[in-house]
Order: sequence, then C-alpha cells, then structure tokens
Amino acid sequence: MHNVVIRPLLTEKMTGLTEKKSQYGFVVDINANKIEIAKAIEEKFNVEVVAVNTIKRKGKTKTQFTRKGRFSGRTPRIKKAIITLKEGQTIDLFEQV
Repeated sequence: MHNVVIRPLLTEKMTGLTEKKSQYGFVVDINANKIEIAKAIEEKFNVEVVAVNTIKRKGKTKTQFTRKGRFSGRTPRIKKAIITLKEGQTIDLFEQV
C-alpha cells in the first residue's frame, strides 16, 4: 500500500475550520480515493472520520527568462482532503503547532 497522507495543511483557512467545525486538511496522494484516505487517517491518528471531501489542484505552467534563454516548467499537481471528525475528537498534531 502506498503512503496516502503526505502532510497536513496548515493555512489560515484550515485553522478556522478546525476551530469551528472540527475539520482538518491534509495533502494526500493524487491517486488515493476517499475510502483509503479515511482509513489512513483513522489508523494514523486513532480517530473516527465522519466525512472526507477532496479537491484536486492542477499544476500551473511557469516560464522563467534567464541569460541563456527561456525555461518552461510545471508546478506539481496536488490533491487536498478535508477531513471531518466525530464530535469531540481532535488531532493533537495541530494543537502543537
């Protein structure tokens, strides 16, 4: 099995969702589905997941001009997951930050 959860999302918007609705954000593997994400979060943090919402972000094309000419590349595409936990449960990783 591949590594599903890559890293947590620590943004201002996600901090607000954590305080109000007990939702947490993670960057996950691009090929992972909602069931795999929920199982990975439950095993890793020992919590009960109620819902999983996913968002795919396409990679952007970036162009940079240098002395040797133009260089084109792409930023990576990522998949975000917003996890809703059962009432009263928290993930301690976010309280330490």
